[in-house]
Amino acid sequence: FFLGQYQRAIEFHQQHGDIAREIGDRGGEAKSLGSLGNAYQSLGQYQRAIEFHQQSLDIKREIGDRGGEAKSLGNLGNAYQSLGQYQRAIEFHQQHGDIAREIGDRGGEAKSLGSLGNAYQSLGQYQRAIEFHQQSLDIKREIGDRGGEAKSLGSLGIAYARLKQYGKAINLQEKSLAIKCELGDRHGEAQSLQSLAQLYQACGRVKEGFAAGQAATLIFQELNLPLEAWTLPRWIKSFVKFAQQGKWQLVICFVAGFFAFPFLLTLLLTLTLWRFTFGRFRR
Repeated sequence: FFLGQYQRAIEFHQQHGDIAREIGDRGGEAKSLGSLGNAYQSLGQYQRAIEFHQQSLDIKREIGDRGGEAKSLGNLGNAYQSLGQYQRAIEFHQQHGDIAREIGDRGGEAKSLGSLGNAYQSLGQYQRAIEFHQQSLDIKREIGDRGGEAKSLGSLGIAYARLKQYGKAINLQEKSLAIKCELGDRHGEAQSLQSLAQLYQACGRVKEGFAAGQAATLIFQELNLPLEAWTLPRWIKSFVKFAQQGKWQLVICFVAGFFAFPFLLTLLLTLTLWRFTFGRFRR
């Protein structure tokens, strides 16, 4: 799953579920269904993901697994958020948080607050999003969740960027990057560098933006992850998939990027296209 090989992950999760059903392990069956939901969500098949998460939730409620129930509610919230149904997503995240507080799961509570922040950010309510991300950050610092702290700092950075408070956004993203480097989270490091590349560009710091964007691309190349696992906007992934169809498609994508987007985004797009297409043409 973390290598972006979602179809292979699905095969293993299905085998997990088959054995769990065979031996009557309802908890294991629920877990496999939740994992299938996450895999299908990563493939962009959100309705199918919702079906699996709902089945997982039903079993967890049946066997009285309150912690698992909270997790499934959070997963459903994420799936509905991906569909753009933000109010429904908020309802699920609130239920997740309520159960987490009830059972004393501080990590789950922090996660639900962060998810609420993401949902309100998608609704354009950036100040409210900041409040939730800050609460999530406070809990993560309290429980010593360094990886979660880095994630919350990055989310706060994105929210402040939407408010065009670029100085504050850059400061938060740099703090997030420092923690990810400390933890050896190379994938997360690349994500932070991508965010910083866009922020530097927005501030007119073109050279720093170029360096951050190039560093992010090099890390993704180093990790050798498939395109689906790259944390790139969907429009770039669509460009890449189109460019992979042939040389003329590659030329069209480059020209479109050159005329439609600022210099830095054109560069990042070109580097991405190079990574996924040039090798096959050279061969």
